[in-house]
Amino acid sequence: MAGQALTYGDKIIPFRVVCDPSRTSRIAIHVDPDGSVIVDAPSDAPDELIHRAVRKRARWIVRHVEAAENRYRHVQPREYVSGEQVLYLGRRYVLKVIISERANRSVKLAAGRLEVRTENTTREAVKARLRAWYRFHAQDYFARRIAEISDQLPWVKTIPPFRLLVMSSQWGSCSADGHIILNPHLVKAPRDCIDYVITHELAHLRYHDHGAGFQRLIDQHVPEWKSQKRYLDGLVEVLMAE
Repeated sequence: MAGQALTYGDKIIPFRVVCDPSRTSRIAIHVDPDGSVIVDAPSDAPDELIHRAVRKRARWIVRHVEAAENRYRHVQPREYVSGEQVLYLGRRYVLKVIISERANRSVKLAAGRLEVRTENTTREAVKARLRAWYRFHAQDYFARRIAEISDQLPWVKTIPPFRLLVMSSQWGSCSADGHIILNPHLVKAPRDCIDYVITHELAHLRYHDHGAGFQRLIDQHVPEWKSQKRYLDGLVEVLMAE
């Protein structure tokens, strides 16, 4: 991977080049929901060819980067106090922070609320408790869905190992050795969006790029994937906010 920059008027926009040995000639450019610009290029693509492709799409890149920045500008930092709304599996819950003895501390869903019982009600303490709760439930839910979805996909012969990793601009990834990585913040999204991300990463066990074969798999197994992707892209700053 290499970091470079596009100059467009008075703007300097960094972009990262990802060399993909499976690519033959086509250079693909995409802007992640957080505004990061990624350029997927063949391993032997010269710098001049890459820069030419970036300059050709400069206006498109700037427009999408500015849209991402505007979305994030309106996100208010969480205070982690009673009355705030939190998300879990696409549903909104009211956060309720309850002072409790250390021996009785817990985090649980109850009647439309996410109750945090703790002896320390500072912002950082409640945030840490919620983060741990999300990770625990993400680990359990993702493991079950990976197993269930893998069983429905003919090219997946064994359930792949997976782990959680907080990422600023990705919901998931699939490593070259077939390990699935999922963002724990994804557990806040609706179930169908989670299934789309998992299926997307499992499809990379067969196709390492996002070419025509990969797209056919996604279209076949997740027909409504475009609406799910739009949801995730549109609420990424809310889902990932801490």
